Amino acid sequence: MANAIELAKKFIPMLDEVYKNASLTARLDGAADLAQQGANANELIIPMLDMQGLGDYSRNSGYVSGDVTLTNETVKCNFDRGRMFTVDTMDNLETAGLAFGRLAGEFIRTKVVPELDAFRFASYCGKSGVSKKEETLAEGAAVLAALRAATNQMDEAEVPQEERYLFITPTLDGMIVDLDTTKSKEVLSRFAGKTLVPQTRFYTAITQAANGAGGYAKADGAAEVNFMILHRAAVIQFEKHVAPKIITPEANQDADAYKFGYRNVGIADLYANKLAGVYVSHKPMAAPVG
Repeated sequence: MANAIELAKKFIPMLDEVYKNASLTARLDGAADLAQQGANANELIIPMLDMQGLGDYSRNSGYVSGDVTLTNETVKCNFDRGRMFTVDTMDNLETAGLAFGRLAGEFIRTKVVPELDAFRFASYCGKSGVSKKEETLAEGAAVLAALRAATNQMDEAEVPQEERYLFITPTLDGMIVDLDTTKSKEVLSRFAGKTLVPQTRFYTAITQAANGAGGYAKADGAAEVNFMILHRAAVIQFEKHVAPKIITPEANQDADAYKFGYRNVGIADLYANKLAGVYVSHKPMAAPVG
């Protein structure tokens, strides 16, 4: 198993880098120290803090007593996907290891990350209580007006301006850039960061294939998202278990081949008391098929 360990040491850091470079939602990942392993394989324990507001101060009795409640809430992971590939030993040797290394990197970049991003966006869109507006944005001025309406709503709901991130399609962002006005720059300055999201990852709901070719697609009746504003503190986004598995030919009982397995278990959810930290603008809902 020594060879497998050395391969894991070589390829796992590369896979981590691929994920961080290719993922559009990685900036929302929660700090690992905020989540603990749950009792069951698909659970995480998230700390929840609650406290009381101000009360009248009495010159006789002093302060009104208050309580701070720190509870640990168990949440279930809602993303659990994987795949196992086989690379023949001769194929790998003849290409000086490129077949195996290329497979690992390309799989994460072209298959895992797009689905993970699409799943997260769709999960946040589908959460009950999130602000969603159906609108068609045909030109830059309309996009700016929609962004202004969204930020105004968040301001009125007292969502902190720090760590508000804008996720927007390249097409709509291009409309804003084409305006090249002080007003457009001022609106965009209200965000801690801007990320361009291809429409292929940006739907209000998706379906995930159970087997076969795998992957995901826009769900029946779902809509294309125009833009989404996410306050980082509102998001429950953790990776509980990311496991690239490497089986060498000598350990493979079925073939003279390397086997590369990948499993990703995580959660994409929102804190119930921070739903105001999410705003979704989307196109009209598509008519259900059939």
